[in-house]
Amino acid sequence: MALNIIWIAFFLIAFIIAFFKFIILGDTSIFKLLADGIFDSAKSSVMDVALPLTGTMVFFLGLMNIAEKAGAIEKLAKWMNPFLSRLFPEVPPNHPSMGHMVMNFSANLLGLDNAATPFGLKAMESLQTLNPDKEKATNAQIMFLVLHTSGLTIIPLTIISYRLAAGSQDAASIFIPCVLATIGTTLASILMVGFYQKLKWDKILISWLLGLIGLMAGVLFLVNTLSPTSKEEVSKVFGNGLLLLIIILIILGGAYKKVSVFDAFIDGAKQGFEVVVKIIPYLVAMLVAIRVFRDSGAMGYILNGISYVIQSTGVNTEFIQALPVAIMKPLSGSGARGMMLDIFQTQGPDSFVGKLASIFQGSADTTFYIIALYFGSVGIKKIRYALWAGIFADLIGVVIAIFIGYIFFK
Repeated sequence: MALNIIWIAFFLIAFIIAFFKFIILGDTSIFKLLADGIFDSAKSSVMDVALPLTGTMVFFLGLMNIAEKAGAIEKLAKWMNPFLSRLFPEVPPNHPSMGHMVMNFSANLLGLDNAATPFGLKAMESLQTLNPDKEKATNAQIMFLVLHTSGLTIIPLTIISYRLAAGSQDAASIFIPCVLATIGTTLASILMVGFYQKLKWDKILISWLLGLIGLMAGVLFLVNTLSPTSKEEVSKVFGNGLLLLIIILIILGGAYKKVSVFDAFIDGAKQGFEVVVKIIPYLVAMLVAIRVFRDSGAMGYILNGISYVIQSTGVNTEFIQALPVAIMKPLSGSGARGMMLDIFQTQGPDSFVGKLASIFQGSADTTFYIIALYFGSVGIKKIRYALWAGIFADLIGVVIAIFIGYIFFK
């Protein structure tokens, strides 16, 4: 219901604004701009999003099938069960979805978005097997989705790479701020959804949360002792090296357990095509609506309104120039990335605005895209409170990012 309303609102608002520009301002090109945007985004939804995702899906779902047959997924579930069983009380102990979610979270931690998506879709599929109402999202599915949209990461590899490409002389300066912002967003998401779902806040859950905070703090402390050049090298080597190590361990582990690894890979890989075919309609519907909404100028009006309200309070408004990235991120990852790169070109990647835009890009995820992708892959139509919970997590991430940006760079 919520997605239905949002989808209609995007088109309706875009049409009203376009009609106003045509009648009042005499803008004769606005309708062509929107029409071209519809065809272009419909094409790019398939060619630039779905098709590139296919190869990743095929490869990592094939690997996951090897890991599952070798028993690695079950062991992951047992290891994380004391913590995850309290976040997901509806999920039976040692259910395969626990392991799938751990692999998704692990890929996100390393900033490996492409690897995280197949694991996340597999986790959502596993959770769907426990769903009594196949068209209605469960509490467990919503908790997983909101945690995913919080974008917890300890290695913002992609953002550092973009900053280097833009000529930054201090590309890794956003390393710690990005990590701190995602930690804050993730913890806020757990607390918010956890209290709403009335989770049991016992010593074990609290201990795990404190332990995770301590682990992250330790990593941050160690990284902070490195030079900027060393931080960049560690980010690249650790992130990509660990990914390759995981791949090798899965293959060797499967062989050790006498699994026919190639046949298991092929069986799992076949599921990748099936998943992509399921999600294409959802991707096209959402990405076209977002493109029309953006091209109509609605995003600019929202930004101007926010700027006016903030300026009227008398607070420092330097962060406003970076807000387009924060506003666009829940709607479109590529759109937010484009705005960040535009800020790099106009303001410079090492300016305050450039660094804050980098933190915005790394402090949350594309909520609308993820809802359409993950729920669409299992046919869920009633998303309940997932949308507002995800948006609220994004808002928390923006506030935390601004706060951290001023502390580190002003």
